[in-house]
Amino acid sequence: MIRSIPLMVAITLAGCVTETESVFTAPPSPQKAMETRVSLARQYIGQGNWEDAKRNLKKAAELDSSNPEVYEAFALVYQSTGEFELAEESFQLAIDLDKNFSRARNNYAAFLYSQERYREAEAQLREVVKDSLYSARPRAFLNLGLCRLKLFDERGAEEAFLRTLAMQPSNTTALLEVAQLRVDANDGRNASLYYDKYRELVRQQSSRGLWLGIRLARLTGDTDAESSYALALRNIYPDSPDYEAYRRSSSGDKQS
Repeated sequence: MIRSIPLMVAITLAGCVTETESVFTAPPSPQKAMETRVSLARQYIGQGNWEDAKRNLKKAAELDSSNPEVYEAFALVYQSTGEFELAEESFQLAIDLDKNFSRARNNYAAFLYSQERYREAEAQLREVVKDSLYSARPRAFLNLGLCRLKLFDERGAEEAFLRTLAMQPSNTTALLEVAQLRVDANDGRNASLYYDKYRELVRQQSSRGLWLGIRLARLTGDTDAESSYALALRNIYPDSPDYEAYRRSSSGDKQS
């Protein structure tokens, strides 16, 4: 079975950056100046401009050295520039300053996952999903499920994916993951429910989706569907690992 869906960072960073100062305007309060610096830094992060992001964050830290958003933004910069020890220190400092900073915990979990530290990532996400007011909570449940798959906790993973679907019924990643888990459990009826919903929502299936459709068709005895998915997999993704897995299965080496 091939699972290659990464955790996604919850933050959105984009837009043009404008820095202006004028002798004709009253100087902002230290708090407002700090917030402006952090906002500018986040825009620079979205553009991949690490030096200007760090410059603004250093000024923000001078204005307020105890603000957790400053250190979360520093962590994102350091993670992006490969300075992983500094990234971890900054994530931990942001969380130490605000235990309820769910976005920082979610982004820290993404960092830990990228380092293949799945147990630690799962622990952070368990805290994140407790925050019922966190706007990215469905994504946090999805990430929790992906972590649990890496930890071979299929039951816990399915529970997390189902929580995602309770809040976002059209989440195609969660639908495909639950369908996969139901196929693995030889539960063709429920696997079909989730897989059919997934197919309705995607314009073009991924290679993984088509390979899952083949296995589901074999499980339910639908030879027409199996042939259709196999043809699409061969024509659209001839160089994919999923097509290679299908070829091996067709030559007698059955894949789960």
